[in-house]
Amino acid sequence: METVNLSLAEAYQLALRVLTHNGFSAAHARAMVANVCGGERDGCASHGLYRLLGCVHTLRAGKVSPDALPRLEDKAPAVVRADAGGAFSLLALEQALPLLVEKTRRCGIAALAINHCVHFSALWADIEPLTEQGLVALACTPSHAWVAPAGGTRPLFGTNPIAFGWPRASQPPFIFDMATSAAARGEIELHRRAGKALPPGWGIDGAGRPSTDAAAVLDGAMLTFGGHKGSALAAMVELIAGPLIGDMTSQESLEYDAGAGGLPMGGELIIALDPWRFLGDETAQHLARAEALFSGMQAQGARLPGERRYQARPVSEAQGVNIPRALYEDIVALGQ
Repeated sequence: METVNLSLAEAYQLALRVLTHNGFSAAHARAMVANVCGGERDGCASHGLYRLLGCVHTLRAGKVSPDALPRLEDKAPAVVRADAGGAFSLLALEQALPLLVEKTRRCGIAALAINHCVHFSALWADIEPLTEQGLVALACTPSHAWVAPAGGTRPLFGTNPIAFGWPRASQPPFIFDMATSAAARGEIELHRRAGKALPPGWGIDGAGRPSTDAAAVLDGAMLTFGGHKGSALAAMVELIAGPLIGDMTSQESLEYDAGAGGLPMGGELIIALDPWRFLGDETAQHLARAEALFSGMQAQGARLPGERRYQARPVSEAQGVNIPRALYEDIVALGQ
């Protein structure tokens, strides 16, 4: 496959030009560009520059605000709400994080609910800033109803990702970010664009039959990972990042979309915990015990979640990123 190499600065300017040309405000464009370029830099193609296509399509379909300003609400000693006003989630997150950190320091645990937002980004990027503050973090969000529950044949759940972050002294944090579906929706889209077959177990066609054809799965239903276990986790995400925070389930998000093909509308829940508030003067001692766990994993040849991202980061900073030429041309066309 023919590729185009871009320095990170070139990728940033390209993405910024596309988003501002299509009408996103400077504040929203800056937050979105930082996110997609961060994904591309870290080797996460499904959440990198490719996401610009969906962002622009969602705007043109009238399903996202390009300039709504977030409204923060101090709901309780340990609760923050950020109403994104129908815009993408990232600016609301950026503006709410300082208050979330402050409340977590004071209470030991605090939660941020981002409401009325359109979500496209990887969750690891949402919680990495919290681990940089020495906090433990958990995040989740529903999406569109693309995924069948275990034992079912029709879409009901979203891909419903869950991310968890643990701070580490002088080392990159331990962060996993996983869809509760067998694969992220973006991965299936990339397989479709490349004409590649899917691994077995990722989805079913419209008749409920197992399929490795990406287009058939996109028209049928994705599957959860781990059968009933992934299905139960997907249902949990629907509940705690939907009705609990007064926002949409994945089925409601798809109904709101009304066939426009836009990105999911709904909410995101982020929970942060301060180890010092739990442990006090014993914090360093117990965090060192966590390092023994990580060392034990690596001693067996296991890869820590997120490890490849942090290995890819300095390489991309030095050598730039390679994206398929077809994708590059599609992105450039959006800015013309």
